[in-house]
Amino acid sequence: MFAVFAESSFAIPARAVEPRESDGSEAAARVERFQVIFGAHYDFVWRTVRRLGVADAGVDDAVQEVFVVVARKLGEIEVGMEKSFLFGTARRIAAAARRAKKSRGEQVPEEALHDRPAEGPNPEEALGTRRAQEMLVSILDGMENDVREAFVLFELEGLSKSEVAQVLAIPEGTAASRLRRGRELFLASAQRMKAKMEGARA
Repeated sequence: MFAVFAESSFAIPARAVEPRESDGSEAAARVERFQVIFGAHYDFVWRTVRRLGVADAGVDDAVQEVFVVVARKLGEIEVGMEKSFLFGTARRIAAAARRAKKSRGEQVPEEALHDRPAEGPNPEEALGTRRAQEMLVSILDGMENDVREAFVLFELEGLSKSEVAQVLAIPEGTAASRLRRGRELFLASAQRMKAKMEGARA
């Protein structure tokens, strides 16, 4: 398809990005914008769907679904609002994946969030080890969805409180409340897991 997909297993057809009736310059502009969005935000989408409860085995499919939606709705995405659109799409696809998994009665594995590190210091980096990364997945899976979303965006993706509020379309005070709850749950869960591990070594 595009050069940006050269090292990707994705197979989004060009016609999903190119308008059916347009001149060559318009089609080229749409393709170029899609490439820019994909290149700039692929890792963010990958981390988001994983951290919102999609198991490793289904992450690539979920990410592809997100970018299929992007390709189809490219003209509706406001410039500067790409990340908000991507997160909103990713959360819906992740929720559908969780419902499907629950209906099948499958267990969510505690697998590491490997190969897609967020930039900047965050709880995941502070924990440091593969086991700690697995612990983070477990802690996130134990959070309510609205709290987890705010926690992921602020603590792991480095967005400001106002940006979190904008992405989630909630008041900033609500975002701050969810962040406090997320931190409380994270610390409490981490302490319990640490105590359990120390007890097992004793």
